[in-house]
Amino acid sequence: MPYRFLVESYETERLKTLGVWAEFRDADLHWRPADPQARGRSVLEQFVHQCVSEDGWFKNMLGIDLGAMPLPEIETRLAFLERYAQASATRLERLRVQTPEWWTGEAQFFEVRRSRAWIVVRRLVHSSHHRGQLTAYLRMLGRELHSTYGPTSDTGGLPAHQAPVIYAYDSVDQLLQGEWRGGTKHALPGPPKDKQYTERP
Repeated sequence: MPYRFLVESYETERLKTLGVWAEFRDADLHWRPADPQARGRSVLEQFVHQCVSEDGWFKNMLGIDLGAMPLPEIETRLAFLERYAQASATRLERLRVQTPEWWTGEAQFFEVRRSRAWIVVRRLVHSSHHRGQLTAYLRMLGRELHSTYGPTSDTGGLPAHQAPVIYAYDSVDQLLQGEWRGGTKHALPGPPKDKQYTERP
C-alpha cells in the first residue's frame, strides 16, 4: 500500500505524544507559561486540545468517527494518557484498512479541499507543533527530557558525539503500565560533562 508510510508515521507519532505527556507530573496540569494575560495554554489545556482537535479532524475531515467522547470523564494525567492511547489506537486500525483511492480522494479541509493523505500529513505536523510546546514547558519547569526524535542534552548531547536516542518507553503498552506503577522510564545519563551540547562553538 503506497501510503503505508503515513500509517507508520501516525503509529510512531502517537508514542511520541504520549511519551512527552508522561514526562509531566500530576501537579503540573494547571501550570502555564508566565504571562499577565495568561495567553498560553496550561498543560491540561494542551492535553484537551490534542484530544479534541484530533477527534475533530478525523471525524469531520477524514470520516473516521470513533463514536466516543474525546476526553476522559475524570481529567487526571493518567486518564488522559489512557484516553488518547485508546483513541489513537482505534484511529490507527482504521487508517490501516484504507485503500489507495481513499488516501488520494479529496475531503474538506477548513475552507479548501485537499487529499486525505495531505490532511493526515498536516495532522501529524499539527500534533508535533503542540508536542514541541510541551517540551519547552518541561524545560521551563527544569525537567529532564527523553528523546522525541533524536538525542537531547539529557541523553548525552549531540549526535556528533554519539549521544544515544533514549525514549521514555519502547511502546504504548509499556508506557501505560509503567506510568500506572508510578513511572518506570528508561534511565538518562544526563548532559555530557566534557562536550558542548549545542552546535554553536
